[in-house]
Order: sequence, then structure tokens, then C-alpha cells
Amino acid sequence: MTTEAGTLDLLLLGILPYVAFFTFFLETVRRYRQQAFTYSSLSSQFLENEQHFWSLVPFHYGIIVVLTGHVVAWLLPRQVLAWNSHPLRLYVLEVSLLVCGILALLGFVNAVIRRLSYPKIKTVTTASDWVLAAILLLQVASGVYVAVFHPWGSSWFASAMAPYLWSLVRLAPDLGTVAALPLAVKLHIVNAYLLIGFFPFTRLVHILVVPNHYLWRKLQVVRWWRRATPHRTGGAQEAP
Repeated sequence: MTTEAGTLDLLLLGILPYVAFFTFFLETVRRYRQQAFTYSSLSSQFLENEQHFWSLVPFHYGIIVVLTGHVVAWLLPRQVLAWNSHPLRLYVLEVSLLVCGILALLGFVNAVIRRLSYPKIKTVTTASDWVLAAILLLQVASGVYVAVFHPWGSSWFASAMAPYLWSLVRLAPDLGTVAALPLAVKLHIVNAYLLIGFFPFTRLVHILVVPNHYLWRKLQVVRWWRRATPHRTGGAQEAP
């Protein structure tokens, strides 16, 4: 059983990351060179705007904060551990990230409900959109689960995940620090690799286009214009 578990860890935590990142870079470059016009969010905001706002805004801001926390803990693990050495600062960090994770989860669930509730939006939703939604939903939900049932994630991420991720960068995977992590944490990690590998095949590629001003751009005002129809009497046409 130990050998089988070790083999599975090697496949999912030692080999899958390279397959995911290789697919990411190769397909991203190919798509940009051959299908640059598809680098768009393909937003359905014009079809329905109110629920779109209450779905995507909480999701985007929540997930950005959470991802920033992951990157900081990876790049600056010692500083994160030093920050967490004071209980109050640890509590503030953990609660803040948990709140942002829940905000992202609620926003994304609302986005999925929106796609299921509005026929026009459901019609323009592709199979890859549903696959992406399933992967993202699992990723955010498992992240919130890990934060609740395996707390102090900022500390064990800095002490266990950071060395593992740096070993991947050095092309010498060291699974020693992650092999003993709970199953839910491993699921969260593996699902992240699946998301990275599937990323270039989805509408998520729009975030790679710089400058990305979606989060701070001004509101867009859209006016509908329709040419006036000719009057039946007299044959004259009303000026638009």
C-alpha cells in the first residue's frame, strides 16, 4: 500500500506538474499565434448584467487576494513564518484569506447559477465552459474546505509547500514535504495542476493580455440605436 501511495504521489505531484505546465506554455503560444482573436473573456454581460456584477466582482477580487497570498507564501516563506510567529497577526491573516475564499466561492456559485438560469446565457455556454466551471468550483471549494478543516495554512504552506514548489522549479521534485499532507490538500494541489493544463483551452486566456484593465476600468455606457421605419402615409422617412 505504501508503495502504491508513493507511486501515485510521484505521478500526481512529481510528473503531472510538468505535463500541466508544458501543455500550458505550448498551447498558449500556439493559440496566440494562430487564434489571437480568441484571447477574449467572451463576456455574457450584454445578455444579463445585474447578476453578472454580483457574481464576477466578488469572485475576481476574492480569488486575486487568495492567489496573492499563495504567491507571497511561496516566494517569501521565511517572512510569512516570521509574521505568523505572533498569534494575533496569524489570526488576522488566516481569517482575511478565509473570508476572501468564501467570497470567491459564493461569487462563483452565483455565476454558475446565472448560467443555468438564463436561457440565452446557457445557450452560449460551451462544453469547455462547463468543464472549466467544474474544475474552478472544485478548486475554490476545496480551498475553503482546507482552510476550515486544516487551519494555519499560511504557515504549513510556507514550511511544506514552498520547498516542494521550489524543487519543481529546480527540476528535482522533492515530495518529502508534501507526501504526508492530508488527502484534501493533495486534491487541491492536483486540481490546480489540472486547471493550469486546461487553462489555455478556455476563455481564461484573456487574463494573459496586457494591459488587463477589466478590474479598474470605468463603467461602459451602451446605447441602443435603431433606424426609424418609413411612415406608411406619405412615404416619407423620419430622420434618425
